[in-house]
Amino acid sequence: MGESWDARVSAVAALDEPTRRRLYDFVARQAAPVSRDEAAAAADLARTTAAFHLDKLAEEGLLEVVHERRTGRSGPGAGRPSKLYRRSGRQIDVSLPDRRYELAGHLLAAALQEADGTGESPRSVLAKRARELGHDLGETARAAEPEGSRDAVLRVLESYGFEPRAADTAIVLGNCPFHSLAKRHTELVCGMNVCLIDGLLHGLAVTDLTAGLHPEPDHCCVRVDPA
Repeated sequence: MGESWDARVSAVAALDEPTRRRLYDFVARQAAPVSRDEAAAAADLARTTAAFHLDKLAEEGLLEVVHERRTGRSGPGAGRPSKLYRRSGRQIDVSLPDRRYELAGHLLAAALQEADGTGESPRSVLAKRARELGHDLGETARAAEPEGSRDAVLRVLESYGFEPRAADTAIVLGNCPFHSLAKRHTELVCGMNVCLIDGLLHGLAVTDLTAGLHPEPDHCCVRVDPA
């Protein structure tokens, strides 16, 4: 969840170049890693051109580089391993405005599974899970910035797509990362959201702010107010 917006946009933008996109599509569709020569032949490119674009895709994390011997031999005289490329396991999601539906899906699935095993109310388990996740996210952020502060809250909320805006003493959230879910299942998702942000504040060790429900048109249902 924590990958920066800039990193995700940069990776997608790398595919805007037509030659690079052709090479990525070719590599992604192969059952085994491919060499520069194979990619160059498939895309009808000079080897140096193919190598340049393949390495750019690897720099963006879209491809993964592996080194293997194609001769089937090993030991002295087997030759140097070839530089090969395959699609990386990285998943990239970019949406405008920022949405985090995978996060909501993980929380809901985990809550349902735990509730099924314990007999607890799925809603109460979801609240607990959301608060725990928020706390973990806050603690991770606090490791880089030990002193909890309003600015730290703004930075973390911004990094997760909430578009926080200072409004007098409160923090208004201009975007809900779970927008379409919240529209259809308002009480459930907004309750999850407030627990997530409450846990985040505790994980950041910020004691002078509190998260609460404050629905407004075109805003997240949660607002952060002075405690």
